[in-house]
Amino acid sequence: MIAYLKGKLVHKDPTHLVIDVNGIGYQVQISLNTFSQVKDAEDIRLSTYLHVREDAQILFGFGSEQEKQMFQNLISVNGIGPSTAMVVLSYMPPAELRAAIVREDAATLQSIKGIGGKTAQRLILELKDKLRKDSSDEINSGVTPSYNKTKQEALTALMTLGIARAAAEKSLDSVLKKSGNSLTLEDLVKQALKNA
Repeated sequence: MIAYLKGKLVHKDPTHLVIDVNGIGYQVQISLNTFSQVKDAEDIRLSTYLHVREDAQILFGFGSEQEKQMFQNLISVNGIGPSTAMVVLSYMPPAELRAAIVREDAATLQSIKGIGGKTAQRLILELKDKLRKDSSDEINSGVTPSYNKTKQEALTALMTLGIARAAAEKSLDSVLKKSGNSLTLEDLVKQALKNA
């Protein structure tokens, strides 16, 4: 297991980073939450989780130990894979997600793309007691990047999260029409996820 990576950030995308560690470039899948925390750092340290499948080995990276712990909690739930867990973490910071599960707020969980009624109930049933006990899962939420990103980057992020190009473009256009160009990339993608 690779517990963390520490090195130079050589490429940043809303869905993945490439980190150079002593001359080896590691591609790491990230959530929008982690993307907003990374900002324009040159040297970076990410907690990681290596997911091994029959056809691939995928490295997931997290800006905080709390996010990594929440990811591991999510994938422990039957029917939630790593990709779905990353969508959930892109939509909601770990502290907010933890609060929604502990409050048994199924409506908030169902507002996440790809989480239906049964999955929301399963998340609550399997995680609420565990998360209630774990008071160390609090993190600062509301970290907002101070720079604007383009519609194209948001489109790439949405498509990587599994939304069809046409639906993603329509959703982005709708959000931009309402909000103008003042949104951060993270907020733009989050609002587009709600509309998709």
